[in-house]
Amino acid sequence: MRNLFVGLTALLMAVGPITAARAESARDEHSYAHLDEVRIKHVYLDLDVSFEKRQLAGFAELNLDWRKPEARRLDLDTRDLTIERVTAQRIDGSWSNASFALAKRDAKFGSHLTIRLKDAAPKVRVYYHTAPEASGLQWLEPAQTLGKQKPFMFSQAQAIHARSFAPLQDTPSVRFTSRARITAPEGIRVVMSADNEPGSDGKSGFRFHMPQPIPSYLLAIAAGDIVSKQVGPRSYVWTEPGRLDAVAKEFEDIEAMIAAAEKLYGPYRWGRYDMLVLPPSFPFGGMENPRLSFLTPTLIAGDKSLVNVVAHELAHSWSGNLATNGTWRDLWLNESFTSYVENRIVEAVFGVDQALMDQVVGQQELLAELKELPAIDQHLVLSLKGRDPDEAFSGVPYQKGEWMLRTLEHRFGRDKFDAVVRAWFDEHAFQSVSTEQFLDFFGTHLLDAKDAPIHRADLDVWLHQPGVPKDALLAHSAKLEAIDGVLADFVAGRKDAAALNATTWVTGEWVHFLNGFAEKADAAKMADLDAHYGLTQRQNREITMRWFLAGIRANYQPMRDALRAHLIEIGRRKLMVPLWTELAKSPENKAWAIDVYTSARPGLHPIAQNTVDALLGLKR
Repeated sequence: MRNLFVGLTALLMAVGPITAARAESARDEHSYAHLDEVRIKHVYLDLDVSFEKRQLAGFAELNLDWRKPEARRLDLDTRDLTIERVTAQRIDGSWSNASFALAKRDAKFGSHLTIRLKDAAPKVRVYYHTAPEASGLQWLEPAQTLGKQKPFMFSQAQAIHARSFAPLQDTPSVRFTSRARITAPEGIRVVMSADNEPGSDGKSGFRFHMPQPIPSYLLAIAAGDIVSKQVGPRSYVWTEPGRLDAVAKEFEDIEAMIAAAEKLYGPYRWGRYDMLVLPPSFPFGGMENPRLSFLTPTLIAGDKSLVNVVAHELAHSWSGNLATNGTWRDLWLNESFTSYVENRIVEAVFGVDQALMDQVVGQQELLAELKELPAIDQHLVLSLKGRDPDEAFSGVPYQKGEWMLRTLEHRFGRDKFDAVVRAWFDEHAFQSVSTEQFLDFFGTHLLDAKDAPIHRADLDVWLHQPGVPKDALLAHSAKLEAIDGVLADFVAGRKDAAALNATTWVTGEWVHFLNGFAEKADAAKMADLDAHYGLTQRQNREITMRWFLAGIRANYQPMRDALRAHLIEIGRRKLMVPLWTELAKSPENKAWAIDVYTSARPGLHPIAQNTVDALLGLKR
């Protein structure tokens, strides 16, 4: 993400004004905001959590930075919010009611809220409450939690779901600081992506402060039976009581991971790095909410084999949270750099072998995904006009972009590339950036030199064309190449399951084996593997997801009950979407899937519900 130290200063000053101007003029087609007129600079939320009504209710106070002082309107993004009233602070400090209009709801982008003002108001307050079906909130009954005693609520704002729980300029082009006071029923702990005080009792409301400016998609809140435990000098884990010790043990290496990232890319700039492990309906592996990453419990494998996801969310503290894609067209700027930094952290803390295995698996799974993905969605720079930005999320912005960056590292040398990446982060800290800025910056410092092994134009095939360039640098892992030989022997019948000697395989080896096996699976070989290694009953979800995928293709019936339980329990999209997709390919399996989904759907996050509804052809 940032600075190339002393030698680059003059050049950085030269390109700074140009890139800043580009960022200012960026138009986000997924927001109703008129950013050239006014921008939110600070948000104060005063909200009450009601599990009975499944809503947040209160007000949002918005401090405004008027870019055109003569402007007299504020345009905000909302989705399914009930707006009760709006007040505005006059320039003389007095408050009065302001007129407002809420436009008809758009299925993708929500409702445009227009507030008419008598002058360039310093502050506006919007009094509102959320809908029970808010797309960015999930409300869980006690039975859907680990402890089964108390309800739970959590948010997921990315990409444009913050507007479903707060009226905002819901675009990554705008950053704001924030404070909040949140009240909740007795016995319920509230946490946010902000400063969280472990000892707070919340009797007068839980209070939060985020001093660094963040975009709206990083605004996050959760409430439930949540406790905490310190796991490092600047890190706590938060989760339900019954999972606390396991979580703390799994993530005890977090300080080593932070230190490794700091050595590479400069100081951690967010104060604390805490982690909240949510119930299993959370739709993603993790969400990089600053100061409090949200994580899925499917990472708790008991052997730290899945902590690369934690490394990914931590890496966002430099890439994404610090230097942020200005619009969802450029999601790759967040996720490609983060995937690259993640792998460097894994290499530094857990060794080269683990990092190489992660690279190989990532590249191979991307190539498999590209066979099914429309060509237009294979570009790093996406065309999203008129589309829900949630459609931007695939393996492309993660793995294709990481592959491009690793190619640059290889061709220019790690030391030189590291310096430029750090310079990128430093110079764009707390800013929103674009692909054009990336090309200008990396062009100036790497690509435009006459003797450069790769030039700016060479990146066009990565950025604006489908697929992966034919000369892309393939990662190699000696451990996984050995697995290839074992797999070939097993599939050909030259070895049975016992002869694989797989009892010591780590997660990466099993994932690689099963990815290859799933294409050639048959029920007899699955029964042999199951008898020796108990794969149907494994608790490592990265392994079982791929095992279930093979089982669907092979019609391996003994794993059906476990598959059903997995689909009902697990809401993480990565671990369920491939299974629903495969089940939908045959009429018999689709009918079975729809029956299972009847039980699964109420426990899924709205984002996941929308995905599976579409896959199974169900209209809601």
